[in-house]
Amino acid sequence: GSNLPPGKTYKLPKGGLLLLLTINISKSPSSLSRIKITVAAGLMGVVIIYFNSMVFYYPLEYSLMEITDLLATDLKDAPDWFHSAVSQTPRKENLQHQLGDLAYQVWDRSNAKDIIVLIHGTGAHKKWWDPIAPLISENFSIIAPDLPGMGESEHRQEYNFEDFSTALVAIMHREQIVNNRQKIYLIGHSLGGHVAGFMASEYPELFHGVVMIDSPIRPPTYDYDKHQSTGPLRRIKYYPDKVSIIKRFRLMPPQDCENPWYLRYIAEHSVFNVKEGWRWRFDDKLFATLRRLHNYEFKFQCPALFIAGGKSLLLESKIMKYIREAFKDSMAIEVIESAAHHVPLDSPLKLVSLINNYLQEWEEK
Repeated sequence: GSNLPPGKTYKLPKGGLLLLLTINISKSPSSLSRIKITVAAGLMGVVIIYFNSMVFYYPLEYSLMEITDLLATDLKDAPDWFHSAVSQTPRKENLQHQLGDLAYQVWDRSNAKDIIVLIHGTGAHKKWWDPIAPLISENFSIIAPDLPGMGESEHRQEYNFEDFSTALVAIMHREQIVNNRQKIYLIGHSLGGHVAGFMASEYPELFHGVVMIDSPIRPPTYDYDKHQSTGPLRRIKYYPDKVSIIKRFRLMPPQDCENPWYLRYIAEHSVFNVKEGWRWRFDDKLFATLRRLHNYEFKFQCPALFIAGGKSLLLESKIMKYIREAFKDSMAIEVIESAAHHVPLDSPLKLVSLINNYLQEWEEK
C-alpha cells in the first residue's frame, strides 16, 4: 500500500523499521523457486531472492544497533559469560613462514593433557573464537590460527587447502605438539570445517578427533557450475573512519542473529587502519582464487562429529540427506535447531556443550 517509488534504498529513521520491497519477475511464476526476506546477521538488513538456481543479495541501509568508537560501550548489554570469556587474554604469536607469516593465539591451560585447534571460516579470523575457547574443557590447551590471507596472517598469491594444511602443521610444530604424546583435535566452522576434515583425511596419524560445524559436504553429483559464492564481488574499499566500516559489517550468507554483541566484537577485529583509510583484514582476492574441495572424499579414521545449524541456508535437505547416508558409519551428526549457518554466533552455549560432551566421550575411549 506504499506510494514510495520502487527500486530505491530508504534509510530508516532511528527507532523505526521500514521495508519496501518490489520484485519484478520477467518469467512465469512457475519458474520461481522461492522468495525469502530476512534481516541479515551483521549490522545490516538484506533481501534475499532465490530465482531458479541463482541467489541475489540486496543490502538495506539501516543499522540494527548503535555503533560507537568504543567497543566496551557497544558490548554493555552482552551477558556475563561473554564478558568473562573475552577477558581471558590468549598468548599471541607470529610465525615466519616462507609463503607468508602466520598469526595465531593460544589459550594455555596448566592442567591440559591434550590440544584443540580452532579453525575459522572464509574471510573470518581467530578472534571469532574468543568467546568460545575459554568455555571449552580445561583438559585442553587451545590454538586458534588466522588462516593465510585472513585476520593478521599475511596475504598470498593463491589459496588452497594444501597450503592451509601446511600452515597449520607448521604452527603445530612451532608449539611442539606433534609426536609428543598429546592428542590433537580439530574443530572448524564453515571453510574451517572443510580444512579440518581435509587434514584429518590427509594426515590421519596426527589427529584424534574432528568437528565440522555447518561445513556443507556436497554429493559427487553436485553441479559446481551453478554454485553461488558468498564472498564480496568487488575490490577492497577504504572507509574514512572505523564506525563507517563497522556499519557495513555483515555475515555471509545473510541470516538473522539474536546476539548483536557477538557480532560487534568480531566486527571490531575484522578491520584495520592503513594510509588509504579503514579496510577489511581479509585478502579480497581470496574469494576468487581459493581452490575449493570439489568432490573431495573425506575419510575419517578418527572420531568425527558434524554439527549443523537447523536454519542454515547452506545445508538444504538434499545435502543433509547425503551427509547422513555417506558418513553414517564414520561421523556423528547433531543439529542445533535454533542456529543458522553461523552456529558459534547463534548458539554459542549449546555449541560448546555439544563439543565438550563429545570430547569427554572421545577422551574416555
